[in-house]
Amino acid sequence: MQTAGVQKVLHKTRQFSELVMFSHTLFSLPFAVISMVWAAGGWPSWHVMLWGLVALVGARNGANAFNRLADRRFDAANPRTAHRHLPRHLLGTREVIVFVAVNYAIFMAAAAMLNPLCMALSPVAIVLITTYSYTKRFTWLSHLYLGFVIASAPIGAWFAVTGAFAFTPFVLGTVVMLWIAGFDVIYGTQDIEFDRSHGLWSMPSFFGLKNALRMSKGMHLIMMLLLILLYFTQQLGWLYLVGLGIAIVLLMTEHGIIRPGNARMMKLASYNLNQIISMVILFFTLMDFFTGK
Repeated sequence: MQTAGVQKVLHKTRQFSELVMFSHTLFSLPFAVISMVWAAGGWPSWHVMLWGLVALVGARNGANAFNRLADRRFDAANPRTAHRHLPRHLLGTREVIVFVAVNYAIFMAAAAMLNPLCMALSPVAIVLITTYSYTKRFTWLSHLYLGFVIASAPIGAWFAVTGAFAFTPFVLGTVVMLWIAGFDVIYGTQDIEFDRSHGLWSMPSFFGLKNALRMSKGMHLIMMLLLILLYFTQQLGWLYLVGLGIAIVLLMTEHGIIRPGNARMMKLASYNLNQIISMVILFFTLMDFFTGK
């Protein structure tokens, strides 16, 4: 009986992890770590690192689960997403609502453990990450709003360390915003006809495939220029530039393999390569920072 209970808990945990695509934490986490290290001038205290990461995971899990709730009707109607947990009733609506509430509570508790600024901004952050789920219903800027929401990770990480505003985290946040928005546009090219027929807004459905991909390239170009700016403002070294060079090659590969009709290639372009990009930037940035000390 005890073994069966443990297996049930593990099974439910795996389902919730799949629901919120927990592996996609690799998009925001590396930039949050970079922000913490830069803000602290080295590794932050274990207290800040622990509660900062707990806050990030809680906010991200709650927001992703809420997005699945808000979009469950569209997910069920779209053949590409009909396999998701809510359309298939693998998870119930009520238990997902509880999951959202628990994760938002964890986020606010973690923010309160950090400093007064983080605690004061936590309700604002919840409003922002929750309202994203509805932006696709009325604006093609939804991709940028998604990026803006995820950009709160490095900005919030800086606040967690310093408890104060600064220029650098907002530049790093803009990098994340443009990067996320750019590959979310690529991902959205798979649903052009579905979005048009269901009154959903996206850059691909509004501007067409070719123009949307040009806009995605433009966002990624500006992202890289901002990362070069940080090279100068943070007084970084050659290892950082090596990491940027690798990231640029990966981004060029990403744009070169886009095939909207090929789900495997689109997953590779939209998700897998970008997870590698974020880890490459993290590794080389930290190597550069700590070897330069």
